[in-house]
Amino acid sequence: MSVIGPFGLSVRDRTLEADTQAGLTAVEEGLLEATKSDVPFITEAAQHLVRAGGKRFRPLLVLLAAQFGDPYAPGVVPSAVVVELTHLATLYHDDVMDEAEVRRGVPSANARWGNSVAVLTGDFLFARASHVLADLGPEAVRVQAEAFERLVTGQILETAGPRGRDPIEHYLDVLAGKTGSLIAVSGRFGAMMSGADESIVNILTQYGERLGMAFQLADDVLDIASDSHESGKTPGTDLREGIATLPVLHLRAQAEATGAPEDRELCELLAGDLTDDARHAEVLRRLRAHPALEQARQDTLRYAAEARSMLAPLPEGSAKSALEGLCDAVAHRAG
Repeated sequence: MSVIGPFGLSVRDRTLEADTQAGLTAVEEGLLEATKSDVPFITEAAQHLVRAGGKRFRPLLVLLAAQFGDPYAPGVVPSAVVVELTHLATLYHDDVMDEAEVRRGVPSANARWGNSVAVLTGDFLFARASHVLADLGPEAVRVQAEAFERLVTGQILETAGPRGRDPIEHYLDVLAGKTGSLIAVSGRFGAMMSGADESIVNILTQYGERLGMAFQLADDVLDIASDSHESGKTPGTDLREGIATLPVLHLRAQAEATGAPEDRELCELLAGDLTDDARHAEVLRRLRAHPALEQARQDTLRYAAEARSMLAPLPEGSAKSALEGLCDAVAHRAG
């Protein structure tokens, strides 16, 4: 048994292990090649987050989905490069919007070079992803365009706010666009580029959508529950930046429904200045003990279970087991 990819995914099949490791290596080379420019500064900025590492969750899903067709088909690795480039581009833009200072353990591009360079570098990565995509055919371009529209829609929804909608439903719609859409495309591209049957393409698309939701919600839980850097960020980063993730939304809903004084007090603390270390630590301590965190954890586990159930019609084998293992790994991250 070997461990590969994000979260220590266990793979027991030597052929699958070799295919996946070789594929991830090829993706890494493709990312570096795609982020080269004739202008050295652009190369430096574009490769900033590539070289910082990352889970490569989306490329891994592409490679595993390709096992249901021809995993060596010429479009598999390039499509994995496309989804990761797109993801990286969104990180540059997200960090500007969130005014984040750290990403993947290194200074964010906006902290290092300023917002303008960060935004333009994200645009450069989108352009390079489109260049790679153009060689994969019109259907691939259409799939990516639809996903990109969903991604941007999710970002706009987040920026605009609930506007009278239930905040939790609104938040889940935001995540479906910002995170679920691209992970769904990862499953779709892997199956599609490998020549898998259309029924399998659809299954892996739906699986990716649900897995993506679980993946992001697990990060929401980790941001509060973890004392380590498992999520790639300092615990409580979202709180400090004023980002209301699912545990906070559950807390607010409970405070509104019950009117409990301790819940209202915690909501008031959350609404205050969390750049103050003592206040931030107090909010983290109280949220970790609050039922809202467990509610968010259960939501995460529900999405992971839904993703796993989507795999039922697929043929048994090491690839299916690995995809099930991703569900288990995401669930484990949520505790």
